[in-house]
Amino acid sequence: MPEVWIRLNTADRRRNWWWTGWLTLVCAGTTVAVSLVEPEEDHWWWAGGCAIVWLAAVVYTINRGYGRTLLTAQGMAFRTFFSRRRLPWVEIVRVERRSHTARSSEWWDIRVVLVGGRALAVPGAFTSRRYDRDFERKLALIEDYLCRAAAGQEAKPRSTLRH
Repeated sequence: MPEVWIRLNTADRRRNWWWTGWLTLVCAGTTVAVSLVEPEEDHWWWAGGCAIVWLAAVVYTINRGYGRTLLTAQGMAFRTFFSRRRLPWVEIVRVERRSHTARSSEWWDIRVVLVGGRALAVPGAFTSRRYDRDFERKLALIEDYLCRAAAGQEAKPRSTLRH
């Protein structure tokens, strides 16, 4: 099986940057509004709190937007700004699409469920569009790699049992 990268395309990364900009405006607006309402001695608490929330959210959105996954015959390799992780196919039980709902939005991501039951999000595979062909293609590709790997692992013990 050839190696394949799963990542966001240019339009999706641009959309992620727009959300990051929107988040920045909301945090800046909150900071300004609170600083106008609160007493002067409490300004720095609110500004510092908003800055910490903003920084955490921006780091999360950038890390999520530029994360990617490499599919190989041996397994998956997750790469983000802050982490690198390799998962052999034998540790993965299944692949699933998860939906998340907030007050005014809905989004989906792809998760791999490990042998112990822990689910990990696949970097570079999320969408907020209901019928996203690119997202469905990524899901089908990961499932195909998992099925091929499982078929190859099942065939191996049968051949080694013959003595």
